[in-house]
Amino acid sequence: MNFKMVFHILGKVLYITAILMLLPLIVAFIYGEKDTYIGFVIPILILFAAGIPLEIFKPKNTLIFAKEGLITVALAWIVTSLIGALPFYISGYIPSFLDSLFETVSGFTTTGASILANVEIMPYSLLFWRSFTHWIGGMGVLVFILAVIPKTDMSMMHLLRAEAPGPVIGKLVAKMRLSARILYGIYILMTILLIIFLVAGRMPFFDSIVTSFATAGTGGFGIKNNSIAFYNSAYIDIVLSVFMILFGVNFNIYYLILLKNFKRAFSNEELKWYLGIIAIACITMAINISSLYPNFLESLRYSFFQVSSIITTTGFSTADFNLWPSFSKTLMLLLMVIGASAGSTGGGIKVSRVIILFKSVKNSIKSMINPRSVTSINLSGEIIDSKTEKGVLNYFSLYMLIAVTSVVILSFDQYDGITNISAVLATLNNVGPGLRAAGPLNNYSGFSEISKITLILNMLIGRLEIYPILVLFSPFTWKRR
Repeated sequence: MNFKMVFHILGKVLYITAILMLLPLIVAFIYGEKDTYIGFVIPILILFAAGIPLEIFKPKNTLIFAKEGLITVALAWIVTSLIGALPFYISGYIPSFLDSLFETVSGFTTTGASILANVEIMPYSLLFWRSFTHWIGGMGVLVFILAVIPKTDMSMMHLLRAEAPGPVIGKLVAKMRLSARILYGIYILMTILLIIFLVAGRMPFFDSIVTSFATAGTGGFGIKNNSIAFYNSAYIDIVLSVFMILFGVNFNIYYLILLKNFKRAFSNEELKWYLGIIAIACITMAINISSLYPNFLESLRYSFFQVSSIITTTGFSTADFNLWPSFSKTLMLLLMVIGASAGSTGGGIKVSRVIILFKSVKNSIKSMINPRSVTSINLSGEIIDSKTEKGVLNYFSLYMLIAVTSVVILSFDQYDGITNISAVLATLNNVGPGLRAAGPLNNYSGFSEISKITLILNMLIGRLEIYPILVLFSPFTWKRR
């Protein structure tokens, strides 16, 4: 294992994180929040002190393989989360370090699950940092580094593969660094557009910025106790619903649109399934909740927002869907599991994996009926090889094993089964709000320390798609041959 290169990359992550943390410090100065200065200064100094020496001494052997890539990504996310929790803890606004870590991991992994009962008492700088972690984690810390560092070894593709979501990750263009820059360029442009739309809808400027960060990263941290419902605006609901859906689309499709390759972009099978699931879920849910609202348009407005929020794993809310009929709540849980598209900022299993699973089962049935037939899985006109299919099946098996184990651990708490199951699905799929005690108007502060640690691991496992965390903690990784 090339440990020197792993620590060298980790050094880059640390000092880049320090630079990014200067932004909330500037916000603290703007709003005169002296009680938060030290909360940002100390972690910034720690990040620079640890990161710069590691980054300066570049090893002669810069080659890394899949194992180093997975370990580097897992370490980067864990270390940045630990240090990123310090502003909340040092400032005293979240007195428990475990709770501070929970909030920060929830931010970086774009989950949006919170332990805060009253978010409105938080100072602007901490609210900014809290939502900014969504924006950083949405596209990925290491993808950002690949975009801004001028010289990058081609073996660094392992980092991009380990951090980017979805079963099939490829380069947009020949040079990986240029791919990362294109992705971030699209990401930044869409974030700016959303800020403009929200300001046009009379949302306060600060609120527009942090809400856009949370939407772009499909994270869902709100700065009001009742989330987006606070603004009570049909315009804001629709704008956020549309942008949540847009950020849940594979970013490669936007690049194809920029190239004016519209046929290939809009013939994408995952995109069709993604939009189809949203449309069916919105209509059926609107019908199911129609008795709760004055007219069908109102029920459609609320179903559209909640469906967009849950399938993209953003986690914003404009209604307490705990009070909705069982069908709608069951549909919410299914949307949590399905998630957004591969190559987006959304979480969940991903629509492409669901398609491959569905087609794999279909082919299995065909083979049972006609054993001599030769079947293959086709996705958007391309044949999915057996390695990818096996990878999807293995991923789903591991996903189910982790989910069941987590529910068992949470069952030792005082909460009911629905709360525990939804809390696990909400964190493992990086959604945020679950049902009942983990619902949109509640928080995760009541869970025990063991349960919070389990949910923190779920958030990391969900965002990094299992394997980086699994490899990091696997004894086989560190066993000498």
